[in-house]
Amino acid sequence: MLLNCVAYQNGVKLADLAIEEISDYLERGDCFVWVALKDTTEAELEKMQEEFGLHDLAIEDARHGHQRPKVEEYGNTLFVAMHLVETVDSAMTVGEVNVFVGSNFILSIRNRSSQNFLGVRERCEREPELLQLGSGFVLYALMDAVVDGYFPLIDALEMELESIEEHLFDKGTTLSNIAQLYELKRKTAVLKHAAMPLMEATGKLHGGRVPPVCVSTQEYLRDVFDHLTRINAKIDAVRDTITTAILVCQSTVSIEQNEVNKRLAAWAAIFAVATAFVGIWGMNFQHMPELKLEYGYPMALLTITTVCGFLYLRFKRSGWL
Repeated sequence: MLLNCVAYQNGVKLADLAIEEISDYLERGDCFVWVALKDTTEAELEKMQEEFGLHDLAIEDARHGHQRPKVEEYGNTLFVAMHLVETVDSAMTVGEVNVFVGSNFILSIRNRSSQNFLGVRERCEREPELLQLGSGFVLYALMDAVVDGYFPLIDALEMELESIEEHLFDKGTTLSNIAQLYELKRKTAVLKHAAMPLMEATGKLHGGRVPPVCVSTQEYLRDVFDHLTRINAKIDAVRDTITTAILVCQSTVSIEQNEVNKRLAAWAAIFAVATAFVGIWGMNFQHMPELKLEYGYPMALLTITTVCGFLYLRFKRSGWL
């Protein structure tokens, strides 16, 4: 689906174009064309390939989707794949945006995502002095929008982790906490798979030998790289904290099991004493001195109760019961 097709000249919007007009404006040397598509069809991809002269391998990546974030050069054209991560009903979903950049055009194809880049276009049009830098600045603006979208997700993960940490030592919540932590770890992995490869790829766009379309925007792309570095550092910190929290939960399980074992051992000791007394007085020897006592039975019960009560108090004070 075609969202926008606009020609820009000297940082100012020149005209809205029909697809058939793209080639006419590409032949001009004083403007560039910005096309935005969403959930493209096979026919639309073929038309874009024809209009912009895109490489077959790049089109194949855009067609099949599910690409690892990357930056690849095909002659004078740059191909950038990025993940669009968003939260839907507390679950993370991953969409994709593929960007083709040439000296006089930029084509963005968004798939499986409800995010839009209308704010990016508005931002670029508000800054004509920067939009004069051409398609390289639009690439920066798109990448910056994608990367900035990762920060709220990290903040949400951190808040969720803090909420779980508050209940780590609540009794009876260990299994629930572990389940939540593993779900949080899975979400963190999704974001890591989006940010880490993109950081590595963005490093190719500033400093040293860079693609021609990015020469005039290296400083801006370095800023994107810095943001991705911060994001990856925060993701690593969250993952380390999750791992520590899981270890704490496992330790809590062991501690709770030890407490149960101590209680069982204490009660077993108490009943062992009672069983010993009953076993002794239950022996059938003729000359046992206690057998003829008038108050032998209540005295036996009193002795058993007293000893068991003494043991109970001792275990209670020592924290076993």
